[in-house]
Amino acid sequence: MSKKPLIGITFDSQHPGHYSRYPWYALRENYCSSVAEAGAVPIPLTHDIDLVDEYLSLIDGLLITGGDFDLDPILYGEDKKHPSIKTKHSRTNFEMTMVRAALQKNIPVIGICGGLQVMNVAFGGSLIQHIPEDYPEGLNHEQNNPPHEPSHSIKLIKDTLLHKIIGSESIEVNSSHHQAVKKLGEGVILNAMAPDGIIEGFEVPAYKFCIGLQWHPEFHVTPKDRAIIEAFVEASRG
Repeated sequence: MSKKPLIGITFDSQHPGHYSRYPWYALRENYCSSVAEAGAVPIPLTHDIDLVDEYLSLIDGLLITGGDFDLDPILYGEDKKHPSIKTKHSRTNFEMTMVRAALQKNIPVIGICGGLQVMNVAFGGSLIQHIPEDYPEGLNHEQNNPPHEPSHSIKLIKDTLLHKIIGSESIEVNSSHHQAVKKLGEGVILNAMAPDGIIEGFEVPAYKFCIGLQWHPEFHVTPKDRAIIEAFVEASRG
């Protein structure tokens, strides 16, 4: 039996309150279970910059999660900050460092929701700070129904890796984000788009496996979501 790949999964961080009177980490269970069901071993990663090299010596793939956070606009060259933005500097610093270092080693990387945004900024791209303000006629990208149910469809771009994995022109996805990609980073190509023009996914062909998704495939809204996680795990086998 071949060894199962180890997948590093980033935590969200929370301030004191609710679970603990002290700062604490948070990680939704299905980030881990979706990776385990695909044949890998999930390894949650704390936000310790000093451990980046050690983490990279252990993991075979990196998953950057979503969460209750936004990136500081100064990271993509904007001075003004929308009132809705909630930054977590330690988390962002760690995740951007991990993404860049992992890709230097050509370790497969997948970014989900906020993870896509981290990746795009790491490549020099920018973000829409608040979709409802910049796209008032657009879709509601923070769905009211539960996230295990679909919210809207997306169109897949032909001949991309994501299109090959999914094998169809469009899929139904969930949606839980108030920010999105504005300008794609260097070397980043579009692979999925919502009907209102919001970017839903990208990839970087220069690397073995480097995909960002604006939706949450760990909920397995459709079997195509499961196929994405499986493809990521398979790429992490070496």
